[in-house]
Amino acid sequence: MNRVAGKVVLVTGAARGQGRSHAVRVAQEGADVIAFDLCADIASNEYPLATPADLDETERLVKETGQRVFAARVDVRDREGVETALAEAVEALGGLHVVVANAGICPLGKHISTAGFVDAFDVNFLGVVNTVHAALEYLGEGGSIIAIGSVAGLVPQTGFNGQQALQGPGGDGYGLAKKMIATYTSSLALTLGPSSIRVNAIHPTNVNTDMLQSMPMYRTFRPDLENPTAEDAAVTFPFMQAMPTPWVEPEDISHAVVYLSSDESRFVTGQQLRVDAGAGMKIGL
Repeated sequence: MNRVAGKVVLVTGAARGQGRSHAVRVAQEGADVIAFDLCADIASNEYPLATPADLDETERLVKETGQRVFAARVDVRDREGVETALAEAVEALGGLHVVVANAGICPLGKHISTAGFVDAFDVNFLGVVNTVHAALEYLGEGGSIIAIGSVAGLVPQTGFNGQQALQGPGGDGYGLAKKMIATYTSSLALTLGPSSIRVNAIHPTNVNTDMLQSMPMYRTFRPDLENPTAEDAAVTFPFMQAMPTPWVEPEDISHAVVYLSSDESRFVTGQQLRVDAGAGMKIGL
């Protein structure tokens, strides 16, 4: 307990899934939380995104830990909107020490238009950049920036071991965004190192969230079936990992977020941390 006591942590995509898990875990360890989420669907993305009620639930769960929370509907693609909401949040909570740029979408399918590429790239990369750059004026010595990438995004678009590729323009945009997160965080770590602000990325494998448990993802893992079920996809989900598991849980990523948020990682920067059950090894990362 209290591994991040006294810190204020910004989490984007905080209404559900990984984002909610990250927000609640840092709160359990003593941090106050700024929770941002779009809370609306994006047309090219064919599974439902989080709702205002989801964000309300995250807010409730954080408050239940005894920590303060500032929750707001924010589109990470809108730099001005991020800056405005963040300024209000910092004033309300008295500072900012950690940024967890987590918001992401995955609009898969060969039938998706080029809007899928634009939306996936804008949320998954420009959203990270907007969030981090808006936060820089508030971060000081000991600050931590954590970007959530994806091992799946690092897979060559020719496919995973010749099988599962991230299909369509949205898959291409997703993969490009996640690859660029690795380069971006490494470069920014060098830039911010003299200020004692550390920058790292976490790259999960399959995570048991609404993004994974969706028809577009089931079809990616079972392209041989027109309408695969969760049970159909579960047969192939384990193929990605070296360890015998179909996925990891959001909490498995949150443990790494807590570590990188805490002073335990005060000299850890420029790292690409894979929480992937060995998936990266299978593609030679």
